[in-house]
Amino acid sequence: MKKYSALTLIMALALCASQFVQAQASKDTKEAAKYSKEGFEATENKDWDKAVEAFRKAAQLDRKQALNLVAALQHRGMEYTTQKQFPEAIADFSEALKLKSDDANIYERRAYVEMKTNDYDKALADYSEAIKLKPNEVKYYLYRSYIYETKKDIKSSMADTEKALKLDPKNQEALSRKSRLEALQSANAPLSPPPAASPKTSPPAKGRP
Repeated sequence: MKKYSALTLIMALALCASQFVQAQASKDTKEAAKYSKEGFEATENKDWDKAVEAFRKAAQLDRKQALNLVAALQHRGMEYTTQKQFPEAIADFSEALKLKSDDANIYERRAYVEMKTNDYDKALADYSEAIKLKPNEVKYYLYRSYIYETKKDIKSSMADTEKALKLDPKNQEALSRKSRLEALQSANAPLSPPPAASPKTSPPAKGRP
């Protein structure tokens, strides 16, 4: 009888715990929906600070809201970029990538800002990540080729230019860069060795005395 009572009590407690969790989840979902609504209203008004804050609160309560936060962070990051507030823009794009690391567009946007601040190594890394995610996107090869050219890595720049042309044979930017890189390669090519000295000609035969 005691065993039966103990088992009943355990089952009752488990049921109460389950109901509490469900009630809490329902409460969190409703609260998240409220913040999400505030976020969308702020988005319509282009109040990106308020939108980010609202969606951040919503995402903390409901992970399904994280994508809305990612979108708001990107919008604010682009606004920061327009205003030349580059550190703030990079911070927003970086936070967005922590939430959605498989988005090539976010890598591209952060790389663009990094180029604006002459942080070419980080921009190079971001375009490389974008290429991994979208290997057939011509513009990523063109951007990375430009960075390689800026860093005077002609070989790597040419390799990316060739990849871009393989995807888009008539791309004018790639064709122009290829011509320019070929000229640089020719200018930097080592000089040909001088021709070997020609053998001395035999002296003229002396006439008989």
